[in-house]
Amino acid sequence: MTNPVIECIVSRSAAKYYDPAATLSDAEIRELVRIGTTAPTSFHLQNWRFIAVRTPEAKARLRPIAWNQPAIKEAAVTFIIIGQLADSSTIPERLAPVVEAGIMPARMVPEWESPARRLYFDQPQRQRDEAIRSATFGTAAIIYAARSLGLGSTPMIGFDAEAVHREFGLGGDEVPVMLLSVGPERSGNWPQKPRLPVADVLHFA
Repeated sequence: MTNPVIECIVSRSAAKYYDPAATLSDAEIRELVRIGTTAPTSFHLQNWRFIAVRTPEAKARLRPIAWNQPAIKEAAVTFIIIGQLADSSTIPERLAPVVEAGIMPARMVPEWESPARRLYFDQPQRQRDEAIRSATFGTAAIIYAARSLGLGSTPMIGFDAEAVHREFGLGGDEVPVMLLSVGPERSGNWPQKPRLPVADVLHFA
């Protein structure tokens, strides 16, 4: 029996051609992001944010600072995927709903905050690495959720990060990690491209 989750993953390919007349509702966009935010983050930091660029005006602002890539204009939405620098001081706030849900006892919160402080405080490279890591996990979840819903997606790193930061009002602790276009496809997209053999990339220790 084919596993639908695995089939979704192994059949995914970056889309090049989108139906420019197609749209996604606000509710559909929110659901994609909701699924994306179930991805893992260090210490439950949830250090990410998503800007859904979907109006013609917003697309016109983004496209010139993103190499004029056609997907930005043609796809229903392009997410600006934002990672936030890891900040251990946010942990009590992030864990409060976990405690309220009865998943974690309140006494454990300082036990999480203390090692996170040691890991990230005054460590700008680690803070940035965690921002990119978290945002990438969230992006991957959206990519596969979109595929499962019959939508194409295109992750893109071709953009002027400083211009995106300025044009879309990102905060000082925020990093524009990538763009992700999502929407109904039109014909002409390639299937999943062959990958390197597992024997070439797997080592047993």
